[in-house]
Amino acid sequence: MKVAIITGATSGIGYEAAIQIDRRFASLDEIWVIGRREEKLLELQKKLQHSVRTFAMDVTDDGDMTEFENVLYKLNPNIRMLFQSAGMGLHGKFAEMTAKDQAAMIRLNCEALTNFTLMCLPFMRRNSHIIHLASSAGFMPFPGYSVYGASKSYVLNFSRALRAELKPRGIHVLAVCPGPVNTPFFDVSERYGTGISPFKKAMMNTPEVVVRRALGDAALHKAVSVDGLHIGIFRLVTKIFPITPIVDLLSKVL
Repeated sequence: MKVAIITGATSGIGYEAAIQIDRRFASLDEIWVIGRREEKLLELQKKLQHSVRTFAMDVTDDGDMTEFENVLYKLNPNIRMLFQSAGMGLHGKFAEMTAKDQAAMIRLNCEALTNFTLMCLPFMRRNSHIIHLASSAGFMPFPGYSVYGASKSYVLNFSRALRAELKPRGIHVLAVCPGPVNTPFFDVSERYGTGISPFKKAMMNTPEVVVRRALGDAALHKAVSVDGLHIGIFRLVTKIFPITPIVDLLSKVL
């Protein structure tokens, strides 16, 4: 049974990923969608042409993860694509956020993503794809997104290292690093912040564009996917110029 598995599928990029994967990959037998809100998963299920298996679960919950692992060993699927988009971010000064919120970002963005990848890997074969949602915030330190940016830097570097490790097995790994995306992400991220800045609004893209570019770059076996020329230039700038003055500049515009 050939399947695609998508985490964070209840909204935003994960929701859009399910729709585009459904359209593009007729050879799949099933699409498995994972998220915490069952009603959104059922809504998504009605939009897809493939047979859809829904998992209303929290990837940071040990009990839920154990149950999902049991399903994997029971059904023994051939995972052709693992698209991990579950994540969260908070905008604001580090010293003004609670330790609980900071830890939640690390647990979801880093720990859960790592554990879920390890869980699914035994069921992946040659020419399978792992797609991890990182962020352009992972290219460098981001004031105002200090923990979030650091967590996405982890995703980026973990994905690139994993890509090298899995290359002999023919399993492809892609880190998706978009700029600001028009999703419900900002409903949560601005809990401590002062709203979306004009700079971020000017850079904002849509989930459709991000996913379309990501799937295209995955087909080309790229290591990193960015969602437009502006983010490509930003990535280049972070490689060429000293980081400290860029960080100081971003602290004034974000």
